[in-house]
Amino acid sequence: MTGGGPAHGPELTATAAAGDSPQSAGVAGSVASTGTPAIEAAPSFWAKFSKSSPLVALIVQRFALSIGLLFAVSLMIFGGVEALPGDFATTYLGQSATPQAIENIRKDLGLDQPATTRYVQWLGGAIKGDFGKSWASRNSVSEQIGKRLGNSLFLAFFAAIISVPLAVGLGMLAVQYRNRLPDKIINVISLAAISLPEFFVGYLLILFFAVKMGIATFPATVYDSMTLGQRLSAIALPTATLVLVVLAHMMRMTRAAILNVMSSAYVETAELKGLSGLRIIARHAAPNAVAPVINVIALNLAYLVVGVVVVEVVFVYPGMGQYMVDAVTVRDMPVVQACGLIFAAFYIFLNMFADILAIVANPRLRHPR
Repeated sequence: MTGGGPAHGPELTATAAAGDSPQSAGVAGSVASTGTPAIEAAPSFWAKFSKSSPLVALIVQRFALSIGLLFAVSLMIFGGVEALPGDFATTYLGQSATPQAIENIRKDLGLDQPATTRYVQWLGGAIKGDFGKSWASRNSVSEQIGKRLGNSLFLAFFAAIISVPLAVGLGMLAVQYRNRLPDKIINVISLAAISLPEFFVGYLLILFFAVKMGIATFPATVYDSMTLGQRLSAIALPTATLVLVVLAHMMRMTRAAILNVMSSAYVETAELKGLSGLRIIARHAAPNAVAPVINVIALNLAYLVVGVVVVEVVFVYPGMGQYMVDAVTVRDMPVVQACGLIFAAFYIFLNMFADILAIVANPRLRHPR
């Protein structure tokens, strides 16, 4: 029989060969049968750290995930550029270039090296803030991007300080007058704004305010010697375009998040106390709906930086988007890769920042069960 009795015969021989006595096997069996746990391994450093500082551990985890995602995106950007058909040397020299001239250009730019070698060199330089030299102009890509990035951030900053408070305020107003005329008007205007693409909104603003009325500046050119007032006048139309594009989405998400909280018991209690509707929304509902609102605001702020490409091209604005489009036209790959990586970094880290703010603002996320 092969039941639970003492080992004997071949089983005893196998046990002895393994260096265990029948008595030790019996002891182990008795420990297992009585349910006494074996000696557990000591908890890892990360487990101890997560238990002692859960909030800091979550932040570190989000940051590590963002770094890993950015590394994966850099691989995709470099691989996508490598997969593009054509060659910069042929485009730069023209169809009449000799094979020897093309080979010399490729060697001068390092295109004769393996793709893995060029990727490692490019990523190592990018980590240090050095994106190499432009193939077309032979100028430093980092210096050119520094100027263009400042212009893009200037435009995005003023679009954000107008659109974010306006979106939150309109969302709260729509909740206050929900299913009434102000709410319906706000919803109709927001749906119309969401439905129209950026370039169409931009061209409409140019037509009415720059061409017919003559009260706005076009093209939106800025340069170093301009005063702040002149800069604000120059970016009026592109700022208005960005505000109209992102305002509707943020406003609708704010309205939905606050309405979701309005059905809670503590809001009903505040209503029974006789508090005004606007005070209930501002002091009780809005703070508890902050997590989804922060996320949607962060997504739209990321769009203000990343999605300015179309707007900058429409208004001929000297920012990152215009710089990237010009580089794509002449196949200036170091510039395209640098712009793509910077856009990806802004998008990833703004979302990481939104996650961290949502965790800090929500105790249920700070102390998960």
